[in-house]
Amino acid sequence: MLEQFKIPKWYTFMFYLSLAVFCNTQVKAQNDTLVLKNKDKLIGDIKEMNKGVLTIETDYSDSDFQIKWKDVIYVSSDQTYLMSLSNGRRVNSKLQTKTGDSNMIVLTQGTEVIETKITDVVYVKAIENSFISRLDASLSIGFNFAKTNNLTQFSVLSNIGYTADKWGFSAGFNSVRSNQDDVEETKRTDANIGAKYFMRHDWFALANATFLSNDEQLLKLRSSTQGGIGKYIIHSNRVYFATGTGLAWTNENYTDASIDTKNSLEAFLSLELNMFDFDDISLYSNFVVYPSLTESDRVRTDLNLNLKYDLPLDFFVKLGLTHNFDSKPIEGASEVDYVFQTTLGWELD
Repeated sequence: MLEQFKIPKWYTFMFYLSLAVFCNTQVKAQNDTLVLKNKDKLIGDIKEMNKGVLTIETDYSDSDFQIKWKDVIYVSSDQTYLMSLSNGRRVNSKLQTKTGDSNMIVLTQGTEVIETKITDVVYVKAIENSFISRLDASLSIGFNFAKTNNLTQFSVLSNIGYTADKWGFSAGFNSVRSNQDDVEETKRTDANIGAKYFMRHDWFALANATFLSNDEQLLKLRSSTQGGIGKYIIHSNRVYFATGTGLAWTNENYTDASIDTKNSLEAFLSLELNMFDFDDISLYSNFVVYPSLTESDRVRTDLNLNLKYDLPLDFFVKLGLTHNFDSKPIEGASEVDYVFQTTLGWELD
């Protein structure tokens, strides 16, 4: 039975991509300086500050130091960084604490000098020329086996993202496949790809494409292309909360070939919550509701919820919930489908 259980090409691709990112290292001069509230001083290379945690690489440690941003009282670096402020502004600048005031940061973009509170800086990343250096990626895998009926289950949760000066890209691929004797294989696969263009005052334009194959709802493939606009309501070093709205064009193909392909126009409203800097625990949730504009009384919803516990060396344990609802499914299909996943993985931040 195990010989028949093949890992799809998508899993192999994500694994080798994550491995390539992990193995990519660069040697830099380490001239950045940090002073912490306890008066400790660190000299090294500031790599990133994300979700309230600053990462600095030093010559005198085999592993990077991770420091809470709120504990920094002085920073000085001649590197150029891509930074996001709590008001949504994105700045390319060196990083320097204001002389005599540890609560303020001085940024210089061109000829403009910007003074802002250190707590208003919510994201910092060194600008490098290589494509790999701007990638974030994670891959987590779960596997279950039971002797009874030779039950095997394989699940994967994965994502990858890229951050540029004015825009960001992200993609994800998640799947669950189960096999057992005398029972047809069951599978559920969803994927997404999207981009945001960041504007002033925490507004952004968005474009997404989502894909779902789902045995429970008899979907061979549901693809939805979306475009709209969104805004960060909360954008801090502990919480991101954003909302978006727009239109979606949805195409549905069913596992029963006798059922015609369906096309529909939908509106969408999304809510996205990302909570972090709560010790080693983080929570991500995305909820989207799709009221149909071409089918009377039809409403769909998609929910993704991930709870992650960080382990040493960038490993983590993740609990995931994916839930889909359709108020008017085709005959014989369920209104609701959901899946719980427990996986172990690794990430690059």
